[in-house]
Amino acid sequence: MAASDPTKASSIFEFQAKSIDGEDISLSKYKGFVTLIVNVASKGLTELNYAQLADLHTKYAEKGLRILAFPCNQFGNQEPGTDLEIKAFALARGAHYDLFSKIDVNGDKADPLYKYLKSKQKGILGNKIKWNFSKFICDKNGIPVKRYAPTTEPLSLVPDIEKYLCQ
Repeated sequence: MAASDPTKASSIFEFQAKSIDGEDISLSKYKGFVTLIVNVASKGLTELNYAQLADLHTKYAEKGLRILAFPCNQFGNQEPGTDLEIKAFALARGAHYDLFSKIDVNGDKADPLYKYLKSKQKGILGNKIKWNFSKFICDKNGIPVKRYAPTTEPLSLVPDIEKYLCQ
């Protein structure tokens, strides 16, 4: 994890996250990759987002895109499952990208990574994550360069993904 104030970090590479299997992962493993960071859930905007995230992974993983999915239950109790249940649900929907343990993205208990992301890419009506499937693109240096609303379909990010993959 970054220093006591996560908003002072220079990139996502200063953070750690717990994988869906309980392993501590240093996000420095994503150096040199474009990352798409998404807070996910098993209800709500789920089917479209999981399908399109899987499509992005299939098309762009070999070109340097990494998708990091963080389950969150802060919005309408739409992710009530355990990590094991979440993993089974996600894999059944083609989520062969990196899944992490359930976190909070807003409030005092927000994960430090999300505090950092929100400080670097502001939302339209403030910094709070509005709902599940909010999306951030980070460049190959781990710098958040774009933020997208929950209603933004993953496939609509292709021009930006391709732009950052080519840099």
